[in-house]
Amino acid sequence: MVRGLVYLGLTLALSGFIGGLVHPWLGWALLAAGFAAQIVHHLVYLSRLERWSVQPESTEMLEGAGVWDEVFARLHRHEKYLVGVVAQREAEVAEFSAAIQALNDGVVLLDAGNHILWCNVTAEHQFGLNLNTDVGQMVANLVRQPEFVHYLGGEDFSRPLVMRSDRKGERVYSIHILPYGRSSRLMQIKDVTQADLLDRMRRDFVANVSHELRTPLTVLAGFLETLQEIEVEPAQRHQFLRLMAEQSERMQRIVRDLLTLSSLEAAPPPEDERIDMASLLDKLRRDAEALSAGRHRVLLEADGPDLQGAEGELVSAFANLVSNAVRYTPEGGTVTLSWQACREGAEFAVRDTGIGIDAKHIPRLTERFYRVDRSRSRDTGGTGLGLAIVKHALSRHQASLDVTSAPGEGSRFAARFPASRVAGA
Repeated sequence: MVRGLVYLGLTLALSGFIGGLVHPWLGWALLAAGFAAQIVHHLVYLSRLERWSVQPESTEMLEGAGVWDEVFARLHRHEKYLVGVVAQREAEVAEFSAAIQALNDGVVLLDAGNHILWCNVTAEHQFGLNLNTDVGQMVANLVRQPEFVHYLGGEDFSRPLVMRSDRKGERVYSIHILPYGRSSRLMQIKDVTQADLLDRMRRDFVANVSHELRTPLTVLAGFLETLQEIEVEPAQRHQFLRLMAEQSERMQRIVRDLLTLSSLEAAPPPEDERIDMASLLDKLRRDAEALSAGRHRVLLEADGPDLQGAEGELVSAFANLVSNAVRYTPEGGTVTLSWQACREGAEFAVRDTGIGIDAKHIPRLTERFYRVDRSRSRDTGGTGLGLAIVKHALSRHQASLDVTSAPGEGSRFAARFPASRVAGA
């Protein structure tokens, strides 16, 4: 600015000096020419400034003379500052977007009309959305479950909506809508499938325990009431007491198995103690023969290695498999215990020539209180918890349970252990 004023002052002084020496009109002419040159000079730089303001990225960096040199320098400094600010904001937005993308929960941003503004990858997978094509679409046109449409239009978002996915309903989602800004909304989608499953299992468990205990308690209460109110013959009294003892023992078995399951679920990972499998298998064979009382042929085929794990837990699992085989094999049948190395590591199997199991029941055998035949299970002394105990004990040893069976052809239950559980592997 100072340089411009100096230049203007020199022009006026020179014009006045020449006008005084030669002729006044010549001075005025020179002064006019000087002003015209200044105007043209400024117009040229104004034109450059206009072009730069329209297309700053495609225009060369501005350079000027006189006062414009200082103006352009300030513009470039401010431009550089703004570029830095924009880059910082873009980095912050990218970091925020990456954080939302990393969430296990789905996130969908909606405008006041419930049109999709943005969503993360999790939401795309949960609801089958596509960010590239669904931006601007009404979310209710893409997620059409009636309960969701009603929730979205109800304007009461104080409680989340829990609903099943539209695709076969195998997933359960909790949806919560949070208003933000002036009129925008954030829709949070949380996968609560596991929590819903656990809740249903808890309800089923309580119902099953109540059902299992109700029968023996009813029997006990009935016999006690009869004995208190009516004089009965000694023989009949003895029969009542025997039945009461059976029902009491049944409840004890249920409670014992429930406590075993609870301890397996709550216990820390099993310690890696070496298990003498030859001794363990010989004991299982003797227990099977005692339970059979001579009604079956019990065979043992063992040439496998020792295991690393919690012996008590594995004895409980193996004993349940052996007990089931004996209880569900008719008199004269064969129960075979085997222990051998296999490609995965080692396998303990119990094969019987019993009644067999229909294929439709096999996937549910390890559920608590699940019975293929309820009356037969109770008659043989089963609690409906044995295979659930087997499943938990094996899973704590990274082992799996494989079941092969068919009605009338017997069954084979195989517990397969990984090489990491084989002693000396």
